[in-house]
Amino acid sequence: MNSRADLAVLMPERDNEGFLLNPAEWSRTLAPLLAAEDGLTLSAAHWQVLDFIRAWYAENESVPEARRVIQHLAAQGSDKRAAKQALYELFPHGYGQQACRVAGMRKPLKLMLDV
Repeated sequence: MNSRADLAVLMPERDNEGFLLNPAEWSRTLAPLLAAEDGLTLSAAHWQVLDFIRAWYAENESVPEARRVIQHLAAQGSDKRAAKQALYELFPHGYGQQACRVAGMRKPLKLMLDV
């Protein structure tokens, strides 16, 4: 299963920028496919961010602002500046544009979710 047609069958409906139209259709199996579209290979650090986004969404029915993710990362043992740098190294196209898309969120209303 490596053809574009096979991938299209697995991929839920998305908008013209690649954001899922229904976040409930996201799965951990789908995330690496979404990440690969941007040339990313997901590491444990990526999953820490993605899992936080998904947990926040499940609890609040909204996408967490970048500052919430940075606070979460900082609580894991780094300062906020290092956490912010780590977030943007993991998702170089930006939190709203890339991390939220790979996490299966709809396009955030405010793509400028940065601190």
